Amino acid sequence: MPRWTRLLRRLTSALGVYALYERVLESEVRSAGSVPSHVAVILDGNRRWARERGLSVEEGYREGAKRVESVLRWCYDLGVRTVTLYVLSTENIARRSPEELSAIMGVLREYLRNESNISELISRRVRVKALGRLDLLPPDVAEDIRRLERRTESFSERFLSLAIAYGGRAEIVEAARRIAEDVLAGKLRVEDIDESLFERYLQTAHLPNPHPDLVIRTSGELRVSNFLLWQIAYSELVFLDVYWPEFRRIDLLRALRTYQRRARRFGA
Repeated sequence: MPRWTRLLRRLTSALGVYALYERVLESEVRSAGSVPSHVAVILDGNRRWARERGLSVEEGYREGAKRVESVLRWCYDLGVRTVTLYVLSTENIARRSPEELSAIMGVLREYLRNESNISELISRRVRVKALGRLDLLPPDVAEDIRRLERRTESFSERFLSLAIAYGGRAEIVEAARRIAEDVLAGKLRVEDIDESLFERYLQTAHLPNPHPDLVIRTSGELRVSNFLLWQIAYSELVFLDVYWPEFRRIDLLRALRTYQRRARRFGA
């Protein structure tokens, strides 16, 4: 983010302009009456945010984790029922340095073992489920995730999907492999295979709406990075020039208002 942009944000915040704008935006979003049922977010910019401030990579991810807590609260309070967060891709695991991966896992441990975070999810009756290959994570982190899944598996009011060690292509290939196995085992006929059946083999099959209405990517990058490739076929995409640790409620409201102003065509 350019320095002048950061200075402008600080100045307008100090003058109270953001607070007024946020109230106006919230009024518009709530009055529109069409809040998306499923919002997915690609969390990007933790490293660059930390680097620009002379902080460690771990500090950047720790600040990003704090932002997750706030964003979940904002989304659920505004009526969004399902939130999916792209936390870590399979490409990240393959290409990031051991030091950075260790920092990410440390922050994940802190988040998953913070009882206030867990209590907030349970009080809101949020079902938590991981998307991705937990076998690629350290065993204790994977077990922390599974434990949280077990504690919330009976909930159906709200949903949180954590895409960790996740890749969209790999998910599609795995679904195709499982379908092929069931055909060979006589559980399916080839003529039974259609889009509806295929979706039952994806990792998002448990969600009431597995297709994000809105996908938000932070940090100014304009790509989807192998995220939910099947599920976002008709999603509305919003790219924001703000690093994830700086993501504010006003940024969420802006994205929701952008979504509300678009005419969804679903490929037509």
